[in-house]
Amino acid sequence: MREISPVQNWLLIALVIAASGVLYDMRFYGGHPFVGATFALFIGMPIIAFERKVILRGLYRRMQALPTVTFFLAEIFVYEILMSIGFAIAGLAMWWLGAIHPASWVEAVVLPFDAFLYALAVCALIIFVLRIRELLGRDIFMSMLFSRYRKPISEERVFLFIDLVDSTAFAEKHGDLRAQQMLSSLFAAFAEPVRKYKGTIDDYVGDAAIISWPLERGIKFARCVNCIFDIISEIEADAESWLKTYGQVPRLRAALHGGTVITAEIGVDHHKITYFGDTVNTASRLESLCKTLNRSVLISSDLAQRIKMPEAVSAEDLGSHAVKGRGQTLGVIALAKADNRKASPKRHASVNAPT
Repeated sequence: MREISPVQNWLLIALVIAASGVLYDMRFYGGHPFVGATFALFIGMPIIAFERKVILRGLYRRMQALPTVTFFLAEIFVYEILMSIGFAIAGLAMWWLGAIHPASWVEAVVLPFDAFLYALAVCALIIFVLRIRELLGRDIFMSMLFSRYRKPISEERVFLFIDLVDSTAFAEKHGDLRAQQMLSSLFAAFAEPVRKYKGTIDDYVGDAAIISWPLERGIKFARCVNCIFDIISEIEADAESWLKTYGQVPRLRAALHGGTVITAEIGVDHHKITYFGDTVNTASRLESLCKTLNRSVLISSDLAQRIKMPEAVSAEDLGSHAVKGRGQTLGVIALAKADNRKASPKRHASVNAPT
């Protein structure tokens, strides 16, 4: 599947919004394409930017903690403010350029109610599509939309298995509900790094997450490696908040492996894209090997040879190891942040230990 850059993605969204403004202007005002497109962009783009957490990110995160009905009402309120500000700026600009001729400056800056409803409907539709895409993952959304995997196909993918260390002990101490709340917070922390490095969260299995990339995309710029270390860095940077909320900072075990899989869309009432083959099983068992080898992040030698490792990541060749269910041994390399070797064990213990 062709890779779309963030710039191309935003340009596509802007084009759709501008086109909706042209249609609205032609329908109600006889057709002034430039004016309609300008108003639409100034009204719609701030809302999309808010939904994508480009602007007012802290406000959005606080709103997400609200009950559903309150969250919905708060969003409508924010939308109204953003659309009114956007309309006012566009109106003043169009008035100053002579593109519109209102009876007064008030008419130029006050958003009409019918325009508000139209803009709200268009933005709601775009946001709905974006939310579904985020829920399923960009690749899965597009693949299901075009039925790419209705018939099984063979392809190469990279898999990243991430597991929470000592989740069972946490659940026994704090209860299943508290453990689930911690997992929800942890998985939420995965979202931004996965999106940043163009991966897809394919599944959550208990206290583990499975992330994947088409192989060429995953190894390009070492995205799959950078993704896991961005996740770890984000958790470490927010250590104080984790300690305050849950009494400990999550520790992770992760494994990377890539190869050929069979990808297929399965299910009747509930559809899902899933992967079959030795590559997936090997990635899972490599993650289990983390505990045996006392390492946090492992990568198969086969995959590591295809990646130019980031300077901030150190690699330690651990040789070949037997992997359960695999007929031959697997070359294993341990990865760590390069500066970790300079950190004292005492410091690590204080960061990760429960209080």
